[in-house]
Parts: sequence; C-alpha cells; structure tokens
Amino acid sequence: MQCFFVEFQCKLGQAYAVADEIANREIASEIYSVSGRFDLMAKFYIEDDVDIGRFIAEQVHTVPGIERTQTMLTFKAF
Repeated sequence: MQCFFVEFQCKLGQAYAVADEIANREIASEIYSVSGRFDLMAKFYIEDDVDIGRFIAEQVHTVPGIERTQTMLTFKAF
C-alpha cells in the first residue's frame, strides 16, 4: 500500500462541506481540520499499482469547494 497526505485550502466557508464530501466518498482513512495555511489534511492509502497523480486528479480534485492542495508522499513509518 502507498500512503500519502493531502493538505486542502478550501474556499471560504467550505471546509466542512469539503471534509464531508471526502468522507462520503470513503477515499481517505483520516481527515483532520488543521491550522495554518491549509484548512484540512487527509491521509490516504492506495494500492501499489495505483498512480497517485491520477488518483488525486480523479478522486480528490473533483471535490467541490477546494481552492488548492498540497500532496506529501511518505516513505517509511517509524
């Protein structure tokens, strides 16, 4: 499995709607509200043979209310 995190900057007033839509799609293992430049952060697990870029483009970027994202790939859990 591949693990990665995506931070979300949402349109004003849309953070809860974005979080609800991600949860409804059942594509993230965890979704958090966060402080700082971003409003939300979600943790994703996908199969090794799935292209992360395509997954983000088709499953994540299609969520209404997202202004901007930043993806962090992970390498090893300690």
